[in-house]
Amino acid sequence: MKAIISTKYGGPDILELHEVEKPTPKDNEVLVKVYAASVSTADSMMRTGKPYIGRLFTGISKPKNSIPGTGFAGIIESVGKSVTSFNKGDKVFGENITTFGTNAEYVCVPEGGVITIKPDYLSYEEAAPVCDGALTSINFLKNLAKIQPGQKVLINGASGSLGTAAIQIAKYYGAVVTGVCSTTNLALVKSIGADKVIDYAKEDFTKSIGKYDIIYDTVGKSSFSACKKVLAKNGIYISPVLGMSLLVDMMCSSIFGKKKAKFSATGILPVTELNLLLKEVKEIIGAGHLKTIIDKRYKLEHIVDAHNYIDKGHKKGNVVISNIW
Repeated sequence: MKAIISTKYGGPDILELHEVEKPTPKDNEVLVKVYAASVSTADSMMRTGKPYIGRLFTGISKPKNSIPGTGFAGIIESVGKSVTSFNKGDKVFGENITTFGTNAEYVCVPEGGVITIKPDYLSYEEAAPVCDGALTSINFLKNLAKIQPGQKVLINGASGSLGTAAIQIAKYYGAVVTGVCSTTNLALVKSIGADKVIDYAKEDFTKSIGKYDIIYDTVGKSSFSACKKVLAKNGIYISPVLGMSLLVDMMCSSIFGKKKAKFSATGILPVTELNLLLKEVKEIIGAGHLKTIIDKRYKLEHIVDAHNYIDKGHKKGNVVISNIW
């Protein structure tokens, strides 16, 4: 089968297309023919091995999993002899968190992993990135920030994968949402439900008038200290981008003050918890309150172009590898 191979950390050019042996599922695994795969900012970070703390999970000196990619959607081609929850021919999607491998024509996924039946109202391209953007954002907004109806929520990086999902999820929970993005993305952010949009080129939201109950910095371009003055009395700053400053802010705010800084590594949550969140995401999608925003589509052999595009930092919603079978 065709697969992308990465044997070291570095720029997009380290990703190479190879012919490799088609995997065989273990007793507790299913073999998925991959129809679409996500390519995210997180994939880019795992490719570079930065921040370095991430290498504790991905490999210290080189990637421990040579085939990258986590988000996938496709059809089950075969099942291990112990599998009871899925059948050959099932349309599925999910996130292969532990062994990666979705940037390929086929991938083996544990039956007990983050995998679920794909509803017919979701295309393969729409389903593949769900566990990158929507699953992370629902974890941050619901579990970490305890979002409530009527709260004022600001989303920084509102036009990306996490941001576009977060706007829709926050609106679903009844929040009043402000999205921060570039000039070119203002219309997109408004169209998916933001009550107010801020052009970061024209206005610094940390110096604006207003008190937010939740500031969700999806891109880690701000900081808790910069946002404190625009947080409400018991406001929470959350970000999936863990750096030393956020780590210090988390420790200090856990002891001092009512305003808090919080982080969660969604991918290392217990699988049972992730699947419960994924079930809720599917319900929100099914009810028509959440849709996948797709910016660009690439063939598997053009994955270097996909990573180069993501590294520019201007993607709108999601980037997917499509029709790679």
